[in-house]
This record gives sequence, structure tokens and C-alpha cells, in this order.
Amino acid sequence: MTQQQIKKSDELAQKLSVKIVRGEFHPGEKLRQDLIAREFGVSQVTVREALLSLASQGLAISLSRRGICVAPMDQNSVDELRTMRCALEPVALYHSVPNLTAEQIKQIEKIHKSCNAAETSEHWEEANRDFHMAVISACKMPRLIAEIGKLQLLYAWHFNARYSARWRRRDDPDHAAILEAIKDRDANRARTIMQRHLSRL
Repeated sequence: MTQQQIKKSDELAQKLSVKIVRGEFHPGEKLRQDLIAREFGVSQVTVREALLSLASQGLAISLSRRGICVAPMDQNSVDELRTMRCALEPVALYHSVPNLTAEQIKQIEKIHKSCNAAETSEHWEEANRDFHMAVISACKMPRLIAEIGKLQLLYAWHFNARYSARWRRRDDPDHAAILEAIKDRDANRARTIMQRHLSRL
């Protein structure tokens, strides 16, 4: 594929992931290449590459005789996701805290306020994801950040499917405590709070 084709495929994968996360495609639903190509005005080659990208993120799976479908959503998947996040995010946060700049901390504070002020579950979930990615952004481990980004996307999908109907606006004391630990440059405290926070998801 050319660089232009790769760019189109990546852009399409991003658009499709948003649709899956928001529940516009349902678990087990076949992702038809012809319909997607027609909807977005791209080639089926571009669609195929985008669907393979979704599969690598855990949002889609390839089934014999059915093609690529939206991945199933079950309790085992939720438990696995929680376990992986508990293992990876506190480590990334621990290594990020000493390296966060004053400007990055201001941005984290701004995101935290947006999260608390969110009026819809969709806006809250986006701000929540931004917060979790922002606090680990200075860990200097790009592969770890990329893997956590995939887990965050999967969590957003599960959250929207399971909790959005009963979501209510609230302040998040764990986020506030993580922010205070970051301001104090206390990496150990931040890690401990994050572990507790994720274990309750």
C-alpha cells in the first residue's frame, strides 16, 4: 500500500472504532466491506486494512465463513480488561509523574474539571479517557502508552454498552487524589490510588 492508502485506512479505522464504541455497530455484527466502502467512498482494499486494524485493537474478530465481525462482549472480556489495566496503567503513571511538566499538569487539571462537569455519559467517557492518557503521557514508554490506549478504547466500548443508561454527573474523588499526588510529585501515592481506582471499575 502507498502512504496515501495507509493514511486513508488509518482514518477509516478511527471512524469505524468511534461507531463501534458508541454502539452503532453491535457485538457479533458483520462488518460488510462493500457497504462500508460505499458509505465512506473508499476502496474495499482500504476497508479491509481498516478492519484488520480494528481486529488488532480487539474491537473486531475474523470468523470463518462470516468474515470480520464486531468482537463479542462478555464478562470474561470485562474481567480481562480490568486485569490488564490494573497491571499496566499504575506502572505507566509511576514513571510519568516525575517527568510531567507544569504545562502538562495544568492540562490534566483542565481535563479533570471537564470530566467532573460533563453533562452526558458520552462527554464524560471522552474526558475520562483523556485524563487517563494525559497522566501517563510522560512515562517515556511509547509502546506501553499505545497498548494502554487500546485498552482505554475497549473500556470506552464496554462502558457505553453497560453503564451509559444509568450514568449520572458526579465528581471523581480518585481523579482528584491522583491529580494531587501528581502535583506533589509523589509517584508511589499516585500509583496506589490508580490501582485502587481501576480495581473498582
